[in-house]
Amino acid sequence: MDIQAIDHIEFFVEDVEKSAAYLREGFGFTLSGRGGGHPGGGESILLRQRGIAVLLTSPAGAEGRAAEYVRDHGDGVGVIGLRVPDAAAAYAEAVGRGATSLSPPETSGPPGARVVFASVSAFGDVAYRLVSREQPGGAFAAFVDESGCGRSGMGLFSAVDHFAICVPGGTMADVVDYHQRVFGLGETYAERIVVGTQAMESTVVQSESGRLTLTILEPDGNLEPGQIDAFVKAHGGAGVQHVAFLTEDIATAVRTSAERGVTFLPTPGGYYDMLPGRLGPVGTPVEALRELNILADRDQAGIMLQIFTQSTHPRRTLFYEVIERRGANSFGSNNIHALYDAIRRQEAD
Repeated sequence: MDIQAIDHIEFFVEDVEKSAAYLREGFGFTLSGRGGGHPGGGESILLRQRGIAVLLTSPAGAEGRAAEYVRDHGDGVGVIGLRVPDAAAAYAEAVGRGATSLSPPETSGPPGARVVFASVSAFGDVAYRLVSREQPGGAFAAFVDESGCGRSGMGLFSAVDHFAICVPGGTMADVVDYHQRVFGLGETYAERIVVGTQAMESTVVQSESGRLTLTILEPDGNLEPGQIDAFVKAHGGAGVQHVAFLTEDIATAVRTSAERGVTFLPTPGGYYDMLPGRLGPVGTPVEALRELNILADRDQAGIMLQIFTQSTHPRRTLFYEVIERRGANSFGSNNIHALYDAIRRQEAD
């Protein structure tokens, strides 16, 4: 299973225009196409920014995948498109390894620019759409009209860094095994994170190419409920908690997005008071990080800077991360402990 890239992300949303406006106005995505007659829904809007393609699809009525997804979960990631050399062959391989078929291979487009889509089960109600393109920079799909629209070669973000997935307690081992067995992903990191009276298990799986990375989170049901339990309950099962966008300049990305109306999570001041002693120099002045509420972490390979948006989802189940990697391969789990300690100190003062 040669996963070459994240071809696109498809969100199933109730109001496609409103959802597109948030990504365009807040994060600078470019309108790249519109379409109707989507196999799983109704109206679609295609947005792009450098190496990221986002398809937003609203339900056509009471039936269909988009309608079922929005009814059960609200707006969210319904499909992760995976670029492969041969979608039909990858589909056959995945189904042969135990994946559930959702859509058999379908080909669209003219010779020399043909696109093949085929979908299989992923986790929860999310699907993997296997995509092969004769012309990688060509049209997205036959149901999207890209005439008169632009493609942004500029932007704040270069790629999707990873997806954070929350799963019900007791199911993570099966989810990890499924991705290893069916898609050939390898486990790169695993840890148990204990914060006060709560705990979660975290496992990271990644494709051989490094293009698809999933951070899978499972709550410990023997301790007090935490944020993972809250997501699973509000979302109605396993799903994508957040999408992380990779940037080369997080300070500019955060400042620009905030000026455009994106609201990021605040960070207690005590976090930055402890930061120099915890990490040492991180290449950016602590006061600059404090001003923008950016978090920092270090691993053996380097530094990682990150920040999370406040969720605008009615169920508070979907948000975004902005991340800059300066060599680091980790995902900021030390920040969970650092934030907890900072909040405890703040409450004690």
